[in-house]
Order: sequence, then C-alpha cells, then structure tokens
Amino acid sequence: MSGGPRRRVHVLPDAVASQIAAGEVVERPASVVKELVENALDAGAERIRVELAGGGKQRIRVSDDGSGMGREDALLSLDRHATSKIDEAADLVGVRTFGFRGEALPSILSVSDFVLETADASDDPGTRIVGRAGRIVDVSDFARQRGTSVEVRRLFFNAPARAKFLKSVSAETRAVMEVLTPLVLAHPPVQLQILSGDRLLLDAPAASDLGPRLAALWGEEAAAELIPVAGSASGVDLWGLIQRPDRAAPGFRRVHLFVNGRPVRDARLVRAADRGYATTIPERARPWLFLFLRVPGDLVDVNVHPTKSEVRFREPGPLEALLEETVRSTLATAESSASLGRRQSPPAAVREPPPSRPSPEAGGREQMALFLAGGASAPPASEPAAEPRFAVGAPVHVWQALDTYLFVATRDEVLIVDQHSAHERVLFERLMNDFGAGGVVGQRLLFPLTMRLTPPELEQVLTLASLFERAGFQVEPFGTDTVIVHAVPNPHPYFDAERCFREMVRELTEGSELVRAARNQHERIAMTFACKGAIKAGQRLDAREMRELIDQLFATELPHHDVHGRPTVVRLSAVELARRFGRG
Repeated sequence: MSGGPRRRVHVLPDAVASQIAAGEVVERPASVVKELVENALDAGAERIRVELAGGGKQRIRVSDDGSGMGREDALLSLDRHATSKIDEAADLVGVRTFGFRGEALPSILSVSDFVLETADASDDPGTRIVGRAGRIVDVSDFARQRGTSVEVRRLFFNAPARAKFLKSVSAETRAVMEVLTPLVLAHPPVQLQILSGDRLLLDAPAASDLGPRLAALWGEEAAAELIPVAGSASGVDLWGLIQRPDRAAPGFRRVHLFVNGRPVRDARLVRAADRGYATTIPERARPWLFLFLRVPGDLVDVNVHPTKSEVRFREPGPLEALLEETVRSTLATAESSASLGRRQSPPAAVREPPPSRPSPEAGGREQMALFLAGGASAPPASEPAAEPRFAVGAPVHVWQALDTYLFVATRDEVLIVDQHSAHERVLFERLMNDFGAGGVVGQRLLFPLTMRLTPPELEQVLTLASLFERAGFQVEPFGTDTVIVHAVPNPHPYFDAERCFREMVRELTEGSELVRAARNQHERIAMTFACKGAIKAGQRLDAREMRELIDQLFATELPHHDVHGRPTVVRLSAVELARRFGRG
C-alpha cells in the first residue's frame, strides 16, 4: 500500500476559526448593520443613526444613545461568546433580547478595521477600542455622552474570497434598507436615521404606533390601504395591520412577522393569514401583512438559527388558527370595505395591546346592527352608546341606480351596493351552510330540462352529480351526450335555471380563476352557483327586493366582499361628499 502520510487532525489558528465563525453571522454589510442596530435596541437606545459609505463596503457607522458600557465590559464584548444577555442555558427560555450568543462584535472585528467608542452613566471616562482583523491594537480614554458608536471599515479586507461576492453599492445599500425595515416597524418609539454618504435614506421620528412608520417607509397612500387587526387566544396576543381586500393585487407583496418584537420568517404563519382572506380576494392576489405576536416565552424557541430570523413554536397549530380566525373576523367588519375618496391615513389603533387583550367579536352577523348603528365596533361598556344612524328594523331608504347599484343613506355616509356582487355573497354562504346541513331540496319541474353536453361536460356532471343534487339540481343522464334536469333551486324570482346550469358546467369543466381559488369541491360548486345564479346587473328590483337583499347581505359572514374578491359595498362618507362640494 503506497501514498503519502495521512493528514493529522489539528486545531485551527484563532484567526481562521474567527473568520469561519464570522461567516455564520456576517454575510454582507447589511448583516453588520443589523447586528449593530439590534445591539443598540437591546441597550435601550431611543435614537439610532446609521451611516454608510460605498454601500457599507467602505464604511459603516452605527451610533446610539443607549446604556453604553464601561471599559471592562467593552473589552469583554469583543471576546467570542461574551454576552450580557444570558448567564445559563435556562435563560434561553423566554429570552427577549435580539442578541444573546456573544458572536456579533467579535465576528465583525475579525473581518474589518474596527473602532468601538462607548460610555455608560458612571463618572468614569468613556472608552475607545481600535481593532483590526480580530486583534485589539489600542485602548484609550474617550470623552463622549452615554451610548455606543461602532465604526467598521474595509469589511472583508482580509477575506478576499468573501469580498468578491459583494454586490454593487446600490445593491448593498438596498440590502441594508431591507434588513432595517423590520426593525423600524417593530420599534416605533425609537428614532432611526439612515444615511448613505450625504444622502438621507430614511428619517423615521419616534412614533406612538405603527402607522407613521409605514407612512415614512412607503407613503401615506400605501398606509391608508391597511386596516388594524387584533385578537388573542390561550395567552397569545395578535395585533397589526393587513391590506384591505380591494387593494390586494398579484405580484410583489410586503409581509412582516414579529414574535415578541423579533422579526421572523415563518411560511406557515403567512399561509394561515392568507387563508383568512379566502373568498375575499382573487386567486393570485397577495395582500400585505404586518403582524405581531406576543407568545409566552416557554412556547417559543428563538435559538434556532445564527441570524435569529427563525423561531420554533412548541404548538404552532393554535397560532395558525388564531391568525386565520383574526384575519377572517377583521374582513367581516365595515372597516375592510372599499371606499370612495380619502381614508384616514395612517391607520390608527395599531399600538401594542396590553397582555391578554380580549379577542374582537367581529362576526359578520353582528355587523348589520353595528354598521347601521354608526360604527364598525361596539363602544366600550364604560362609554355611552353613540346615537344610532337609525334604529335597526326601522324603515331604511334604499334606491336603485342604473338598475345595478343600490344606494343606502345612513347618518354619516352613503353605502353603494353592487346588487350582483352582493347576491353572490348571499348565495355562496347560504349554499355552503346548506351543504353543512345536508343540502338543498330542489323545486321539481313540471317540464324537465333536456340539455346536450360535450363529452368533458358530461363527465364533469356525472362526477359531481351528488353535489349538484345537494345544491338543488337533480340531474339524470340520458343517452350518450344528454342529461335531464328534473329539479332546480329557486334562489330568486328572476332565476334562469337552464342558463345557470349550463354556465356552471362550462366553468367547472374549462376552469377559471374562481374555481381554482376554491379549497374543495363544495366551494367549487357554491362559488360557481353564486356567480351564475345571482341577480344580474341591469335587473330592476322593487323596494321590497332591494331591502331584502341589503338585509341578507349584512347577515352574511363577509358582507363586504364577493366570491371573486371584488367589493360588494363601496362607502362614500359625508366628509368626502362635503370635500367634493367645497364644504370641507
């Protein structure tokens, strides 16, 4: 047997080991900025300033007015696994700080020219530490106010293999903005400035809630598209903002999740929130979500990933249910409906709630009374009830325009209802409820309908025959290409049973966005029936029919959205009317 001597196992030099460890924490300038800003937040900073040169490749400086450090702590902070956040493994349960591993500062020091300046509240002089490539080269007194500044120059100068993978200045600058955006959203009371050279990229003043932060990042118009959500269950609190269904669109979306103040990524939680939008948005629409969870510390593990962007829940199922149900109940409120003119901007009522905040009772069947009584939610028990717009059950004046839209005047706004979309929602929820109760008994026809179908259509009808019957259509095959319909549902006086059945079969056979959005066969049948069987635009209604349709709409779970994801109701406020006529 020939060959050279086998390589012996050996311990890596400290410099190499530090660069390998740094690779888990410091991927690019944005990673450095994230770690330094998180340290500033952990130190209780109220003002943080981030300065970049060359996208952070040449220079990064992060300054704060936090608690600062004495000299001994400052020196220890540059040793690996030195931290003030935990003392023992048990402290990892429920840890609320961003940092706790003691890896960020030594990892940054190992791949850069590094300067740390800090002072605490004591009378001792501040400290300035200069380091290079993992080594401390100078320690001196330094006069400054309480707080800490860290300056990083020539990132990866001693790791050229890492440096060559950095992108352009603009790309690295965008990456910095992307990692800081969640921290800007999670900490409204903290003022945060970001500069690139002499250019101010973001100036986010301290705010009392989330709304102004959203407006600072993406403008007041984008912020006005969002509505507040809040709920709780089993000691878990949920709050934040979600996009109104009429503003959700395909393509790019913004999603930010926070668990105990920590930005995280969790596809299952996002999918749960998206399920709450079912039947209120088109299939490909992707609503914006800004959601905060407060979870008991023993139910979540934050020590999962070096970047701390992932967490693990002991029981994710109840959290997913809370997200889905809270989003769903929010979309049942009048606040989620479309409106003409300007809305309040930025949205209010998005502050962190006190622990154990009760879940909102926002079921759609309560909304008719609340909507007509003057608001989207009932007043607190300690406050007197507002004067109602008009008493529920009293005559409501409804009139029709263009044989398509129903107008309802309340005390401080006009509701404009699309009669077809409204009836779609009514028929869909009615049939889904009937499916749960065993189905609908169809009206027997004196003269059955005979219809010729294409082979794929006939196969579809035979496959779904039992569901059609539960929807009220009793169908029997006749020959090789014909069916006989013996009974049909009777949803309204203008119902064209043959046309509805043919259009349903065609859509179910050929497919459409509507049927693809359905979660099961029951929803496919209910959606297509609601779409094809609802009162059409252009159908004149009498006063009784208009009032009945309004009553039926607001008795549904989600009265403000049809099954295609279009609005059923558009609100025009008295304030907007006055503005249009020059009165406001």
